[in-house]
Amino acid sequence: MKAETWFSERLGSDLTLMRWGELGTPVLLFPTAGGDAGEADRMGLVGALAPLLADGRVKVYSVDSVAGRSWLERRNPLHSAWLQQQFDAAIRWEVVPAIRSDCNSDGIEIIAAGASFGAFNAVEVLCRHPDAFRAAVGMSGTYDLSPWLEGGWSDTFYFSSPLHYLPDLGPGEQLDRLRSRFVLLATGTGAHENPGESWWLGDVLGAKGIPNRVDNWPGWEHDWPTWRAMLPVYLDELV
Repeated sequence: MKAETWFSERLGSDLTLMRWGELGTPVLLFPTAGGDAGEADRMGLVGALAPLLADGRVKVYSVDSVAGRSWLERRNPLHSAWLQQQFDAAIRWEVVPAIRSDCNSDGIEIIAAGASFGAFNAVEVLCRHPDAFRAAVGMSGTYDLSPWLEGGWSDTFYFSSPLHYLPDLGPGEQLDRLRSRFVLLATGTGAHENPGESWWLGDVLGAKGIPNRVDNWPGWEHDWPTWRAMLPVYLDELV
């Protein structure tokens, strides 16, 4: 395991990037809303990927959930929306270069993945930055954050929410690149799961010609045992 922390001017706070593995396709794991860069390891998700790591098929990275914590606190939703956009910029212009440097490749493409709120971030960075990310794996995703705005609205929120801006996305380089990417949405049907959000996002992606698939896992709950079962299956498929 390797960890690096730096002060992000975009976020106004420290940001930590952790890495497991030495070789393979880079995978950026986003924590749940309140999580930090080490959450995936503590909760056994990195351990569930041990065979893929041992075979040199993936290098796994994770960052702090800076914007997610702000949403979770529900203090100022418009500030949280602004911070979400800043977090996106930090991922593209700070984290992606750090991963590419660590992989000794200026153009290597990354797989984004996450569960719950992390699934939102995984899909969001792929949709905003298909030049850097080639696939996203969203598990038990929360994709509609508009209820968290508590009646407010802002352009920063709109452009950070794939459910809202993708339907309006016109022809151009971003959409062309997205049509060569892939989004995999997995959802349980057990306690605290909301399969409807995954199917809604799948419909929005499909309407724009963006390749995607929604997988139901009957009976599986919104919890770490589900995500430890899901992620190795999907990364094995993608790499």
